[in-house]
Amino acid sequence: MVLGHGHRRHSLTSSRSSTDETRGDDTTREDETVVDAEQGSMLMHIISQLRPGADLSRVTLPTFILEPRSMLERITNFMAHPDTLLPMTTIDDPVKRFVSVVKFYLSGWHIKPPGVKKPLNPILGEIFTGYWDYPDHTRGYYISEQTSHHPPKSSYFFMAPDHYIRIDGTLKPRSKFLGNSAASMMEGIAVMRFLNTGERFFVTQPNMYARGILFGKMKYELGDHSYVRCPESGLTADLEFKMKGYFGGTYNSIGGFIKDTKTDKNLFELSGLWNEEMYIKDLTTGKKELLFDATHAKETPPKARPLSEQDERESQKLWHNVTEAIRRKDQEVATEEKSRIEDMQREEAAKRMDDGVDWHPRLFRRVHGGHGGSEEGEEDLDWIINAKIDGKTPADQTRQILQIAAILPGQDPHRRFSIPSRKSSLERIPTRQSHDVNRESQPSIPESAPAPTAAAPVQAQTQPQSHHQSQHPTMGTLIDVTDPVPHTHQPPPSAQDLKIQELTLQEPEAEPHPQVQKARLGPQEELQKPTSRTNNEVQRGAEDCLPPKILLQSRDAGMEGKGVKEGTGMKREALTRIDSETRSEDEFHDAQA
Repeated sequence: MVLGHGHRRHSLTSSRSSTDETRGDDTTREDETVVDAEQGSMLMHIISQLRPGADLSRVTLPTFILEPRSMLERITNFMAHPDTLLPMTTIDDPVKRFVSVVKFYLSGWHIKPPGVKKPLNPILGEIFTGYWDYPDHTRGYYISEQTSHHPPKSSYFFMAPDHYIRIDGTLKPRSKFLGNSAASMMEGIAVMRFLNTGERFFVTQPNMYARGILFGKMKYELGDHSYVRCPESGLTADLEFKMKGYFGGTYNSIGGFIKDTKTDKNLFELSGLWNEEMYIKDLTTGKKELLFDATHAKETPPKARPLSEQDERESQKLWHNVTEAIRRKDQEVATEEKSRIEDMQREEAAKRMDDGVDWHPRLFRRVHGGHGGSEEGEEDLDWIINAKIDGKTPADQTRQILQIAAILPGQDPHRRFSIPSRKSSLERIPTRQSHDVNRESQPSIPESAPAPTAAAPVQAQTQPQSHHQSQHPTMGTLIDVTDPVPHTHQPPPSAQDLKIQELTLQEPEAEPHPQVQKARLGPQEELQKPTSRTNNEVQRGAEDCLPPKILLQSRDAGMEGKGVKEGTGMKREALTRIDSETRSEDEFHDAQA
């Protein structure tokens, strides 16, 4: 049975089991945040406008509660303990191998900044890549992209080819206001694959809570149930992250069982604190031993390419000014820089809406789920890396991974199919105060200026530039075509070509009127008539080079006065001819029914 977010159960009790180990609540002080008077009034102003149960995903939170890194980078916490990650595929016994997966899963929750901090919300199309250099001179590779903004979805891919480990995941956090608390419901799944055994492990996450946001000290907690399941072995782990009750219990405790679903028998019991020591008890022998000690664990964060090599939409470069201001505790600069990025995202969304263009991820594709699909049973992933990693050797797989995106310093991925780059530079996005001034003073691009990218087609020099294009000089660069299919761009026609087109449009006097000719031919013969490139087609410029699926969505806009048949809903450009004597231009109109 495949596990999705619908299978999560909330904790019905916050009391601890008799097997929980604790040293008191003194060690949880690092999970607390003391808010000063100014910060408290800011929070109160935001919260006073909300109702319990309200969605917080569209609420702009103050920067003093933000962690100085994006959610795409924070996901790497789960791969930050190579000592628990790499040995898993070397274990022969399937039960012990499953226990090692549970240990790996529990080892990453203690990694977080002090206090109550929320990672930065990635913008649509944001990318983060990283890598790990392991002690055995092998590497792990990580690629992630924000595949949706509303609702937020962060899709990621990890692989350590020499250790036969691959992880695909999509995190779908859903925030709620709960009165004196805020909750982040961590929906979505991850699928870990062991390539040498053929096993898959479906994993969910606990929910996250920020307590005391109205009064008292702000406190960070994990709560509710999460699961690890392997359909190939039939083993499952039901893990409960317990929250402290009003009258008893402690913070950060866990409990749960590892069960063999084929025999319906519990094999192991889990207990302890997810930020300290966690224990596992063999229910057959009664032996209890330490599973993982988070107090002495040292995480290994991923390495990333230097900022000078990163694209403007890569997480560390995109949020650099914001994260540096957060570290300096300069809330004014952090807020201003964060607003610029959010304004850029709104501007891009408005342009896509105006152009009638749907956005698609750059590095990920939709899961081919359903009966008979290549990812049947993995539908809750939503998105998966848009590349085949099927090399026969780890070296071949590494080459395939490095062709997806730039990961290593100095690397050029050399993708087989080029992907149009986005040119929404933050340098072009004004602050809110200067937005109107910059719009009025923005110069238009001259007709002879070269196109900024291959995605922006060249307009014929013999035709004037349209007003719409002058307002959007980067037209085409924000359109990200997911399907990696190269499109052939036709060069602008020369003067000789235009002359030939002009002559082909001249109609001898002996020929009947086009309306009569069209009626004689009938619809099928009319469709089979050879056509040539007309002046209006040259005038369309950018539309000639757009893929068909983009044209279907964008051609309807701005067609008034171009031969639109009134009352029919059909929009079509009129065919024109040039008289050989008067040199005047006439339009052909469809015959009236």
